[in-house]
Amino acid sequence: MEQIHLFPYDPAWPNIYRTEEALVRSCLIRPPLLIEHMGSTAVPGLAAKPIVDIIVLVDELEHGRAAIPALETTGYSYWSANPDTTKLYLVKGLPPAPRRTHHLHIYHHAGEVARHLLFRDHLRANPEAVKAYLALKQDLATRFRDDREAYSKHKTAFIDALVLSLGGPPRRTDWNP
Repeated sequence: MEQIHLFPYDPAWPNIYRTEEALVRSCLIRPPLLIEHMGSTAVPGLAAKPIVDIIVLVDELEHGRAAIPALETTGYSYWSANPDTTKLYLVKGLPPAPRRTHHLHIYHHAGEVARHLLFRDHLRANPEAVKAYLALKQDLATRFRDDREAYSKHKTAFIDALVLSLGGPPRRTDWNP
């Protein structure tokens, strides 16, 4: 079981993202419509699990699916049984590696990507929102240290509420690629 540990913001995370972005781009069959650094490691000053999240928007999900074999040769593992049917999800750093290092989220629905980037950009521009989110994450990491699903579920509720309050779209749960 993988425990949840938050680490202070590391100024190396943007460079780690840029290096990985180039690698991911080289594996994609067609150029993505967008590729961005998202999640807590993309917000200066925010403590995080040291896992760099990358979000990719493709024009057709099949173009993302076609890149899976190349991505797997670079150390990514594709989660084919992912219950979230709104995206393709790959992880770098599964056992026997010592820890996860990257999460790759591939979407073809622009609204889902916009939600994530709206949240990231709001945090980047609002120190008070960063403080509130950090306090929540610290509390959840303490309460759910050994339960990644509960930790993520509670964070998602916060994110969804904030995105809606900013006028962003609701999270799609009905979309099936």
